[in-house]
Amino acid sequence: MRVVMLEPLSVEKEIIDNLAAKIEKEGHEFIAYDDRVEDEDVIIERASDADVVIITNLSLSERVINACSNLKMISVAFTGVDHIALEACKEGGITVCNAPGYSTHSVAELTIGLMISVMRNIVSCDVATRQGKTREGLIGNELHGKTLGIIGTGAIGLRVAEIGRAFGCELIAYSRTEKEKAKELGITYVDLDTVFTESDIVSVHVPHTNETEELVSKELIDLMKESSILINTARGPIVDSEALASALREGKVDGAGIDVFEMEPPIPEDHPLLDAPNTVVAPHVAFATPEAFYKRAEIVFDNITSWLKDEPKNIMV
Repeated sequence: MRVVMLEPLSVEKEIIDNLAAKIEKEGHEFIAYDDRVEDEDVIIERASDADVVIITNLSLSERVINACSNLKMISVAFTGVDHIALEACKEGGITVCNAPGYSTHSVAELTIGLMISVMRNIVSCDVATRQGKTREGLIGNELHGKTLGIIGTGAIGLRVAEIGRAFGCELIAYSRTEKEKAKELGITYVDLDTVFTESDIVSVHVPHTNETEELVSKELIDLMKESSILINTARGPIVDSEALASALREGKVDGAGIDVFEMEPPIPEDHPLLDAPNTVVAPHVAFATPEAFYKRAEIVFDNITSWLKDEPKNIMV
């Protein structure tokens, strides 16, 4: 088998070499590219004779998938796989595996960081201090005692709940599947309307699918308290950005912490959330820590090893 890593995994070369050695020891060929190229013709050239490819969030369109006639498996160094033409993979019998769990702690920690930053005006406090100003107009609120509403109780949502409970938050959640572990944490499952009506903080933790596209709609945002905030470290298209920005400008929602947008950074200067009041934005960095990248690389190569043994895991298609 020929295994091609189409883009870097943000870890040291020595780590990749050690992980790849296990595959090469079994007689398979491994090729790694140390640059990210988004030109489809170049991607096709690099992957055309590969049996297995490794990517992070590099887009693989239907054209690319169909042009790679030898392709049998894609190991994705990401949790989401919405950047891959999955239907083309299904039609071609190509196995797609993701890397779940690698960024659970990193995303959950930044989620809590955004909550505190928005609620305590940390960014504005920094600016005011450097300008020789006082705390006037910058007094914020505590997490303790607030109702934290979690959309999606997967691994990240549950970790956010654990940390939120440590801060003294009341926990409610909406999820298609109710989990016993969530209930043990003290989470009360409710419907979506109730999450948005009762929460002081709404935190989004669902994957981006056709069903979750603009799940956080204008109608749901309109249900939020004027004193509440919304945090999104999941995927940008899950939230109606225009509706959220309008609610922030009109004082219908108090603040927002946003790490993800409809596109990867750089974000267009005219994006509605960039000039929305009391909004802290980040360039899709929640998942990105050295610790998470190392775990991710291990999962990616383990997925390939398992697939080669005809024992595939973390299958998305």
